[in-house]
Amino acid sequence: MAHVTREQLDRLLEQALLADDHEDLARRLETLVETYASGDISRAAILVLAAEEWRQAGQPARALDCFQQAVDDGGEVGVDPRAGIADTLFELEQPGEAREVIEAIRAGGDVTAATALTIAETLVAYGDLTEAHRWATEGAYRAEQGGGEHLALLRTRYRIRVDLGLPEDELDALLDASH
Repeated sequence: MAHVTREQLDRLLEQALLADDHEDLARRLETLVETYASGDISRAAILVLAAEEWRQAGQPARALDCFQQAVDDGGEVGVDPRAGIADTLFELEQPGEAREVIEAIRAGGDVTAATALTIAETLVAYGDLTEAHRWATEGAYRAEQGGGEHLALLRTRYRIRVDLGLPEDELDALLDASH
């Protein structure tokens, strides 16, 4: 059973990025998970990395499988893996299923700011500005004020509000105050 440190994983990611071979990296990450026992990063987080690499390699079905394994694993991750599932479903032109996943995340409660940001950005990319605004707003209220995710959510929300033609509000003023 392998023990993996964050540094070892970072080296693996750097090597693969230099080689520009997302498929190879995805395979290596999946192999790592099979023998993984413990380390600085959860199995679920490694599976999410593998899923992202499969997406970069143009293999969304493999990505969906890794995202689902991450959900099933239940380990600690920065962003709910179901957000990746939803984004991949949109990519596969399955918007109804993607929206069901997003609603399941909302219904589950306890959505992190990072997950809210990811979902808001996904919804913007697929043209649902109203729902993206809702996610960005909820995420901004949840995020630690002044933190990186808070600022990213405020910026995303502001761009959405401009696109929707909405006037500035109190959250937009927070963004102005942070500059």
